[in-house]
Amino acid sequence: MTFKASDSLAEQIARHLADRIVRGELRPGERIQEQKVTQALDVSRGSVREALLILERRHLVVILPRRGAHVSDLDAHHVRSLCTLMAELYILLGNAVAQGWRTEADLAPFTALRQTLARSAQADDIQAFVDHSFAVMRAAYPFADNPYLRETVENLQPAMNRNYYRALEQRKAVMADYLALFDGLLAAVRQRDTAGIRQQLDAYGQLSCQLVLAALGQP
Repeated sequence: MTFKASDSLAEQIARHLADRIVRGELRPGERIQEQKVTQALDVSRGSVREALLILERRHLVVILPRRGAHVSDLDAHHVRSLCTLMAELYILLGNAVAQGWRTEADLAPFTALRQTLARSAQADDIQAFVDHSFAVMRAAYPFADNPYLRETVENLQPAMNRNYYRALEQRKAVMADYLALFDGLLAAVRQRDTAGIRQQLDAYGQLSCQLVLAALGQP
């Protein structure tokens, strides 16, 4: 794997491991051995330890005394809790865009991402669909201008991505449902309709939760 100098080495290692967790290559409860990661990526053990601490902050890894790092569990309680919280954070971002946009140029990044998401759905590319969905959140940050909201979303988003990826794996066709929700969200943002924004993003959270729970065999 080739790393770029623009990000810290630990951050890049964390992103690499996070991608493997999101895709299910590293399963819930599986131990992540520092030495194996060090050898596989040809990096220092200190950088791997720092990366694991980053993943712990992002709720993808649990570090236990004398037992090391393990991929965090994905159970019904965690899924419901995360989906509920993320929906509220997304609503804050959606309302900020609705209140802050002034011209069509302000909304252009969102309409462009809508087209990109549609192409990813057409190609059945789950990873690209998940990545570009998060790009929507990042496009909203400047409107909110809230560093605490941004940090919270950034730290929780990898765990949400794991849910999102699992949901899409359960049923790829649901990407069309997510696109329909995004269309409804964009319409509500254009109209500065806070009730409509909440309705669309609540529906997004509920859909994600239901699909992940189904994948876990939970009602």
